[in-house]
Amino acid sequence: QVQLVESGGRLVQAGGSLRLSCVASEGALSSVFMGWFRQAPGKEREFVAGISRNGETTYYANSVAGRFAISRDNAKNTVRLQMNSLKPEDTAVYYCAAGSNQISYSSHPSEYDYWGQGTQVTVSS
Repeated sequence: QVQLVESGGRLVQAGGSLRLSCVASEGALSSVFMGWFRQAPGKEREFVAGISRNGETTYYANSVAGRFAISRDNAKNTVRLQMNSLKPEDTAVYYCAAGSNQISYSSHPSEYDYWGQGTQVTVSS
């Protein structure tokens, strides 16, 4: 069982930056691939970024590529999402997720086994 807790979401102006953090239960992070997803009101949950177990491979949705960066520190049980040049359309609840199967990473929510409770990001225009 992997428990995930996100933090860092808040109200920010367009063009600003935020860094989200996701802390996993002790010792759990090195065995799972990780991802960030988001869900805006009335929309389906969508993939934002993913990272392999050792952090060597990262993957981004087209809508955030070049603006967001995912990273992980397995020793600190932490995954982060650095978000720059934020836009109003980035407004959503952001979730971190962990997957335990043998693939390296995935953009599909169904491949993830554990989810955090989410953190709200609001970008004002």
